[in-house]
Amino acid sequence: MDGGPATAGLPAAVGQWSKFLSHAERQRLDADIFATYVPILSSKHRLPPAWVAELLLRPTKGNQDALDPRVPQYLQVLLKQDLVDTASILRALYLFSTSHTQAPQAQTQMGADARRKGTGAQQQRHKKPRRKVLRWRSSYASEEVIFWRLAKGISQGTGITNGREAIEVVFMVTRWMALFTEAAAAFSRDAFGAIHSLQAKDEMESSRQAFMLLLLGVCENRIVLTTFGRPGSKGARRQLARSLETFIPSVLQNAPQIAPQASQIATQLEIFRTQTLASFEPEDKKDAAVAEISSYMDSIIGLDSVQVPDIPIVNSRAGLYIYINAALVGRPLLDDGALFTYLHNRYQGDLETTAVQLILASFDVLANAVFRNEGSKTGHLLKSYVVNKVPLILGSLAASSSPMYPFNAEYCITQALGQVDTNVFPTLSGMFDMPNNSSFQDSVRQDFCFACQLHGLLSQTAIETLLGDITYQSLPDAGRYVKEALVQSCLKDLEKTQTLIGELDDMNGNVGAAAQAIVEVIVSLCRNKETMTLKLLCSQLASKPLSLDIILLFNKPQRILHPLCGLLDNWGGYDDDQGEYQPVYEEFGSILLLLLAFVYRYGLSPADLGIRSADSFVGRLLSRGHLSRPLEELTDQEKSHLNGWIHGLFDTEAGGLGDELMASCPPQDFYLLMPTLFQQIVLALSTRNLTEELLKGGLEYLVDVLLLPSLVPAILYLSNHLWADGPQGQRAIIRILRLILQPNSISNEASSMLSSVLSIVAKPLEHALRAYQRQDPKSQEVEPLLKALKENLPLSRRTGGADHNELESWTTSTHGASGAPGAAAAAASAAGGGLTAAIRHTVQSLIQWAQNPPLNVMPAPYTHRQVLAALKILGAKHLLAILLDELKANTDSTNNNGTGGGGGGGGGGVAYDVATAIICAPDVNNEARAAAAAEETAGAFATPQPKQQRRLTLREALKAEADDWKKIQKTDASMAETVVRLYRRVEAQMALPPPPDPALLQSDLEGLGVGGVGGDALGDAMAAAAAAAAGDHTQSVADAMSLDTTGLDGVGMDLGLGGGDLGGLSATGSVGGLDLSGDDIFSGLSGTADFGADYGSWDSMDLV
Repeated sequence: MDGGPATAGLPAAVGQWSKFLSHAERQRLDADIFATYVPILSSKHRLPPAWVAELLLRPTKGNQDALDPRVPQYLQVLLKQDLVDTASILRALYLFSTSHTQAPQAQTQMGADARRKGTGAQQQRHKKPRRKVLRWRSSYASEEVIFWRLAKGISQGTGITNGREAIEVVFMVTRWMALFTEAAAAFSRDAFGAIHSLQAKDEMESSRQAFMLLLLGVCENRIVLTTFGRPGSKGARRQLARSLETFIPSVLQNAPQIAPQASQIATQLEIFRTQTLASFEPEDKKDAAVAEISSYMDSIIGLDSVQVPDIPIVNSRAGLYIYINAALVGRPLLDDGALFTYLHNRYQGDLETTAVQLILASFDVLANAVFRNEGSKTGHLLKSYVVNKVPLILGSLAASSSPMYPFNAEYCITQALGQVDTNVFPTLSGMFDMPNNSSFQDSVRQDFCFACQLHGLLSQTAIETLLGDITYQSLPDAGRYVKEALVQSCLKDLEKTQTLIGELDDMNGNVGAAAQAIVEVIVSLCRNKETMTLKLLCSQLASKPLSLDIILLFNKPQRILHPLCGLLDNWGGYDDDQGEYQPVYEEFGSILLLLLAFVYRYGLSPADLGIRSADSFVGRLLSRGHLSRPLEELTDQEKSHLNGWIHGLFDTEAGGLGDELMASCPPQDFYLLMPTLFQQIVLALSTRNLTEELLKGGLEYLVDVLLLPSLVPAILYLSNHLWADGPQGQRAIIRILRLILQPNSISNEASSMLSSVLSIVAKPLEHALRAYQRQDPKSQEVEPLLKALKENLPLSRRTGGADHNELESWTTSTHGASGAPGAAAAAASAAGGGLTAAIRHTVQSLIQWAQNPPLNVMPAPYTHRQVLAALKILGAKHLLAILLDELKANTDSTNNNGTGGGGGGGGGGVAYDVATAIICAPDVNNEARAAAAAEETAGAFATPQPKQQRRLTLREALKAEADDWKKIQKTDASMAETVVRLYRRVEAQMALPPPPDPALLQSDLEGLGVGGVGGDALGDAMAAAAAAAAGDHTQSVADAMSLDTTGLDGVGMDLGLGGGDLGGLSATGSVGGLDLSGDDIFSGLSGTADFGADYGSWDSMDLV
């Protein structure tokens, strides 16, 4: 048949695409390689998006069970290249959905719609018998995933880009609503599962819930709403309204049996149908002028002009408790400048109140860790914070005292310790009566007092009074450490630095100076390229992961990591004429091992390290260092290096590893080749081209000090591919891991370094091993490997991510009191369960405890990991809605009880303090990229870096809500007041300090002998800074989801610790209850190899 010019090549194009997609799935083609082939195929054989989507998503005679796990990755590629769109994906999913087999009545929906619209010849064609469509046997799981990701794209503005797409998507979601309605009805008729399995019903409900989020995103999309306002969209509006009218009751009918979120979304959809859609229908034009005037008035009345009833400010015990919990939940974020400014804003310069509340909150945080059984690993950091950090903060407060703001340290400490629970932190005499105390709680009170005495805050007499007995503990023999003196001493004597590293575990008040001195010594050694000395210090630090926490408790990460990155990127060992190259490899590896220990323990990215250059070795290693490369992509030099290492490790006739090999291959090139090298080892072993003896001999080189750090990228590669390789490849990987984790013979130095390596890779490796164990339960090889990792697992990660047990406890149907008052537990139970109910329960517990905290009573159970998990799973807007609901409920309850809005111990003021603290708390997962600090080393990183995507913060979500206060006021005046009041509280606590007076600053400069710097230059500099600040704010409003890493000077003074950008939502920002940030709409479905490869990052709750 002649299809005309437009369709003459269509059959050939369909054939070529079908052949290519089948080949890609059969060969397990990597998404990156798939992305390079698709443009070539598309340029020769162009197909409409609907055809491409149908070819990719259709079942075949060989596979009718479920979609291949790689298909979502391929969809991502096709979406990015505009070869498919949202409507075409929804159409293809609809066409082959399992729901058609569950609800036969809905199968003809598309045909029926077409017949109603068609006339003449079209209707005649529809009368012809249609070919039977092959359906998936179980497509619900794939539909759920793809619905979520499409909703994410729509919320970001990439899923619907114009009016035509908006209409197409609307028509497709109406068909999906009809299909789900029929499927739900079929399941309801089959209540006991006689026809359909109960599992299929649950899977259908999960898919429908994901579709409802997509539907809500479509209904609230800016382009869709704009299109609905045009005359030609009348038919689409009416069809959507009719579909919603039948779909919503079917959802609400099953609301008690499904997640409460579904009922909430259904309510929002009903509001959209009855109000938003109704507003597009023609009305009397006489209201147009009134509407225009109202809109103008709304635009000129700002937040500052809003009058809301005042609620007295209450600085409750819970506020600072929440802030410190957040700052220490992952990588320590207690930046001194940010902390002092926050404390000043919170307590308005009242130094004594600040000190008392700080001590109380610090002990509360440690008591909470005891109560929650956090363990000694977490307790070590928290105890060091209380004993070593808090006295330093108190000393700074004492130094800033004045007649206007007096400060009596001994009085403050006495007042605070009098309120600390003696059952958890006993006095000296009480310690002997508590046999079950842990090592990090029994002596905290005593250690804290002596640390305060060391810093001149307490007298010996006061200590005896506070402890209730005469103590035999004394101050350190060396007295109080001074950082500058320690640095000079360490530079003259290496052993002094090693001694200081050993003292990082001490609890005597001197650790802060020691930690800062160690970092200064490392910076100096990096600057002078004294790599032999660095090797010893880096190896010692890498072997003590808990010491890294203490280092960052007193130093910003970029202070130590930037010099290490610079040294590794510009390694100069090969510029010198030297006889031996093995020492170069040892020194390079030890320094790199410390950097990797920081990076993986705290989940840092190249952007966090301030790496801007695409040629950076560290950047390439962190971004792609765990990925193998096809041999055809290697350069001739890389192939030569790879061949040399294979022969050096496994060829017994080659003479082993020699200087010639290492002289020809710089260590940077060797580390980047490790995944490819191990890919070849796995391939050779699985095809029996490598014997067990040769494998054992080669790996013995790699478990020696010379090359041991290279096992970090190697094991990460093996962990990823243990998920996806076939049985032969998996067995080969297990054999390799056994020889690495359980070497037959190893030196003490190598054993210590191997332990450091395992601490870095333990979490992803454990997840991969357990996944393999589930695939092959009879395997006896996995358990010994897991046992070898057992001691390293608690040390592997500190990212603020929740573990599996915590997530399960938060997402169960009901939540017990967990030590909190019974009313809160009952409220949580009544809320229906889930993470939303868990957050409500936590907030209620904090409010009840803070309203009137009695003496010697445990604080409310709290971990900021729950808030971080909610931000990732629910999104900032949904979490903010929960906080606002609790605020409104507490305020309304207080007003109804006639207590005056929370004054004194009233619930209203305390509730606002709790909500404000949660919003102001630092977010370890969303901190402003440390790349901003690269300004300090701008010469090392000169290439500009693209803007980094980050999640919407609670503060930004609140700013967006506050900007819409007038709209909220029209429907809920009380909620509008709550939003404005909370926004003002948050901004007051996050306010930056005013800049110094230029006149005073100029006089200071002249006093320092730099008066030649003209006042005009100073004024220009300050004007430029102000302009930059204004520019940043404007940019943030335009794009709240982006972060310009080139303009973040002064990270420490951003009280949001990354969330200081007050930008509102972008025009295509998050909609409704969705906070689906990020530019990759299918991110998180897989890692580098297959669908499950990214499960290795579950330890940090990376559910994006």
